Amino acid sequence: MLLNIEPKALWSHFEALNAVPRPSKKEEKVIKFLVGFGKSLNLETQTDHVGNIIIKKPATLGMEDRETVILQSHVDMVHQKNNDTVFDFDNEGIRMFIDGDWVKADGTTLGADNGIGVAAIMAILSSSDIAHPAIEAMLTVDEETGMTGAKELDPSFYEGKILLNLDTEEDDELSIGCAGGIDTNTKFYYKEDNIPNHVVTFNLSVKGLMGGHSGMDIHRGRGNANKLLTRVLYDSPVRIFLQEFNGGGLRNAIPREAVAIVSVARENQESFVDYIAEIQELYLREFYPVEKNIQLSLEPVNESPSRCLNEKDQNSILQTIYGLHNGVYKMSLTFDDLVETSSSLAQVIIKNGCFETKSLQRSSVETSKTDIANTIKSAFQVLGAEVEQTGDYPGWEPNPDSPLLKMMKQLYEQKFQSKPKVLAGHAGLECGILGSHLPGVDMISFGPTIRHAHSPDECVSISSVIKFWEYFQEVLKNIPEKK
Repeated sequence: MLLNIEPKALWSHFEALNAVPRPSKKEEKVIKFLVGFGKSLNLETQTDHVGNIIIKKPATLGMEDRETVILQSHVDMVHQKNNDTVFDFDNEGIRMFIDGDWVKADGTTLGADNGIGVAAIMAILSSSDIAHPAIEAMLTVDEETGMTGAKELDPSFYEGKILLNLDTEEDDELSIGCAGGIDTNTKFYYKEDNIPNHVVTFNLSVKGLMGGHSGMDIHRGRGNANKLLTRVLYDSPVRIFLQEFNGGGLRNAIPREAVAIVSVARENQESFVDYIAEIQELYLREFYPVEKNIQLSLEPVNESPSRCLNEKDQNSILQTIYGLHNGVYKMSLTFDDLVETSSSLAQVIIKNGCFETKSLQRSSVETSKTDIANTIKSAFQVLGAEVEQTGDYPGWEPNPDSPLLKMMKQLYEQKFQSKPKVLAGHAGLECGILGSHLPGVDMISFGPTIRHAHSPDECVSISSVIKFWEYFQEVLKNIPEKK
């Protein structure tokens, strides 16, 4: 379906890649696919102990004296779908379609993050007419749920002193730094009581939010479904008997939807229904013009559960979530418009006597990362919850004097008659971790324009891919000679 758009070499590989299921931590199928791809080209192809794929291609004629370049992207993708979409991520390929200048998916994430980068590398490896130095393709696993591939990287496979990461999502940006991150996971066991007689029970849901990447989109004013649903419960003018709460899921995605099972006294039913309608209008006003489709809905449940949260524990849990910092914590004092530190409440589950959360704290400053992580931890410690903080990974410290950056800026200005934006990003690129394994390697991250990554609205601009592909080839042609 994508074979008729340019650049055909890149899109054909993207379509083939997207036919292969590749969820984080379940990359066996895509590893097999990419190993087969490399071997079919008679290129040196292997995997390391954690599953990262390494494919090496010699320099083209006349480029043998240039520095070896590591081309890096991650093979896994975020698997998210709309609630009404029927899709088996473990066995189905992504269903794609073209909408004007955008390639989109039918009710699921698209996998342009980072499949476009992988496809571009595949196009270089399979090319016979593109000039390039010696290539070491570094295709890492499990970037989205822990950066395991980067953390466990075996540096002995690589000789390159230049690394091009193809995981930036604006085609006019050159990224020279990124935030580090840490996951905070909590668990609290609550007491339950019997639900009184003469209640009515509902599924109460918040839907229609934009969601998105909790690094790239955290500053865009988008609603967090977990926080919005908690506010509904906390502010209710009538007593609520809460049985369950399920919101969000992926650690690095802004939650789009959350649902709770609640009961209210039958005599309070009308007041509760009116309250839900009022708070939906309030949310639409508060989040305009960013969130235009917020939907609060009540669906009757025919058979009411017999148990609910103990009133004291319910109040304590809702107060903890309500008081939890979510969103931008601090803006950078050295880079304009850069989020330095943030936290995103990714998942809330309340069910069967256990309240669990997952959140992700990010910062480009290590001490600020510790500060925000402690801020979140302390809120749950006051509640008495178990707190586990894992997956700590470093940021990528910017080097504005990078020779690679100088060359790429000049090329961009010559080709597009404008200056690229040179900045550090708030998303957790693998570059910080890779730099710890490959000291002295000069790194830049760039890519085409991708919107709404980590959500079913994810899409990639066709014209931007053309721009990226042409620029990528120029960069490879201009890699400097070996020192």
